Amino acid sequence: MHKLTNKICVVTGAARGIGRAIAARFHAEGARVILTDIDEEAGAAAAAEIGCRFIALDVREEADWARLAEAVPAIDVMVNNAGVTGFEQGMVAHDPEHATLADWRAVHHVNLDGTFLGCRYAIGAMKAQGSGSIINISSRSGLVGIPLAAAYASSKAAIRNHSKSVALYCAQQGWAIRCNSIHPAAILTPMWESMIGDGPDREARMAALVADTPLKRFGTSDEVATVAVMLASDEATYITGTEVNIDGGLLAGSAAAPG
Repeated sequence: MHKLTNKICVVTGAARGIGRAIAARFHAEGARVILTDIDEEAGAAAAAEIGCRFIALDVREEADWARLAEAVPAIDVMVNNAGVTGFEQGMVAHDPEHATLADWRAVHHVNLDGTFLGCRYAIGAMKAQGSGSIINISSRSGLVGIPLAAAYASSKAAIRNHSKSVALYCAQQGWAIRCNSIHPAAILTPMWESMIGDGPDREARMAALVADTPLKRFGTSDEVATVAVMLASDEATYITGTEVNIDGGLLAGSAAAPG
């Protein structure tokens, strides 16, 4: 039995990776999915393959959100997934000492401002019906310090906190509009490929990257999508202001036996 039948769901940054997996799973669960992305070619191709609607969206731009609100004035589910690490154009300094203000702001502009605007749009699109589910994709990096990716960690921590503020605000208004955050750790998406490579040592590199993870493997985008389906569905109507970690046990501590 489909869990999201006829629910109108918007997913940002859904041309690839976790966002695409969520859009595909939502569609499979009967939702009417609006897939958005700044990459119009990749976004349109992903939407065509999944069988859903595509709308171009730069999450940093209020004007783009205004156009989305005009095109899709009412929704049931909002997934704020679009995000950047700051390393998309190559390795640059993102530590607290050497990061430039411009690079710091660029990461927050997408990750944090984009999530703020997405939550604001979602509230406006849900409040008439008085219900809905907002799902913000944060990160394990939003729960611990990441010295060489300080901007990314800071932005994801802010998303975690803003999700709780949105949840409490909506509850104060008497709306059944829920807001929760998902915190993936090492999920095997295209973002990791530059670090893993496709050489003969690929498996060794992958193993090294998840050596500290108790389950000793990467997670999959579909595993994140499974949690998103649950939070989007009517099975989760008493869950708001909370966070779900998908990290293979990383934040639980060490799985090593005492010496």
